[in-house]
Amino acid sequence: MSVPLLLTREDAIAIISINDAPYNRMSLELMDQLEVLVHEIAGDDTIRAVVITGEGTDNFSVGMNLKQLPEGIKLKGSADAVFDQRLNVISKIENMGKPWIATLFGYCLGGGLELPLGCHFRLAAEENAQIGLPEMDLGSVPAWGGSARLSKCVGSHYALDMILRAKKISGPEAYRIGLVHEVWPLSELKARAIALAHELAKQPAGAVRSMLNVIVGSDDKSLGELLTAERAAVNANRGTADSKEGMMSFLQKREPVFNQS
Repeated sequence: MSVPLLLTREDAIAIISINDAPYNRMSLELMDQLEVLVHEIAGDDTIRAVVITGEGTDNFSVGMNLKQLPEGIKLKGSADAVFDQRLNVISKIENMGKPWIATLFGYCLGGGLELPLGCHFRLAAEENAQIGLPEMDLGSVPAWGGSARLSKCVGSHYALDMILRAKKISGPEAYRIGLVHEVWPLSELKARAIALAHELAKQPAGAVRSMLNVIVGSDDKSLGELLTAERAAVNANRGTADSKEGMMSFLQKREPVFNQS
């Protein structure tokens, strides 16, 4: 039996790929493996950025394997425990202090959008993407934080339109409403996500972590709280090897090389 997730490394980035093409369903086994990987990546300072994608070119993920839900409830003890595991994993990704990049192509439905919503960058395919939270069609509602994160990402106006109408939108439409950061031809999408991860991994890791800590969840903080958090970030990064390298490279008119220690 194949493993649910494939993990590869390229220098300071990790690439995680859902290994269930063409549907790339989010099985119980996948979530257990992702929970372990997220914990390991959080503690590995040699990994400074992460790409999460899906095998093949058909779909990022059609979402949870709903046929497994009764089994999951039996194994975990309750439906709440099943959903809490997913909420905790996505929250860990969101608050890890390392940038995560998701690729959206083909079907990105239910959990196949809720997981990317916890990532810091989302890149979508220019063609054939169908992105949404269609739980209403099943007489249900999003259960992995999708309604909350989608509302914060695009505002209640677009979130209501997508969720209450079980609406699936294209990559260009997702870009228009602010759900994704970039749109690329499908043939270039994964390569662009990996290139972005390498770009982010070259940035000073401590400064990146500090800014993620300030910006992630900033909608829930007052301006005063954000200014205090920013000052803490300034103090944490003052006099570091990376800050010295940044200043030296500026004075010497060369590109900085961060994360050398």
